Amino acid sequence: MLEPTLVYDDDCGFCTWWADYFDERTDLHIVGFSDLPDHPDIRERLPEYYEECSHLVTERRVYSCGASIEEALRRYDSGGPVAETLGFLRNFEDYARIREWGYRQVADNRDTWGKLMSKTPPARQQSDDER
Repeated sequence: MLEPTLVYDDDCGFCTWWADYFDERTDLHIVGFSDLPDHPDIRERLPEYYEECSHLVTERRVYSCGASIEEALRRYDSGGPVAETLGFLRNFEDYARIREWGYRQVADNRDTWGKLMSKTPPARQQSDDER
């Protein structure tokens, strides 16, 4: 049985900050892109161009891009105000389009956001150790 797993770009400091945030606050398993060869069961469920965004993989479905972060936030705050707000927003026809637009705006500017929130990515830690 596959445990809910957040798959992210582990060569990105901003992405690593968020992955660690969810790792500390949810029951999600965290897997970086560079670790996918060790998780063929997860890799085979991801879209062809999986490196374009994060994914949250569950037994039943794969949430990609903005939907992955939304689902991670819902799990972080199950039954709380964030989860309630997300439930409310899902009632609006344009919500998914706006969510994905927002995700893309942040993802396309990770370098800038990384100046505010960042951790040394695991992929870079390994590279530094090999030198």
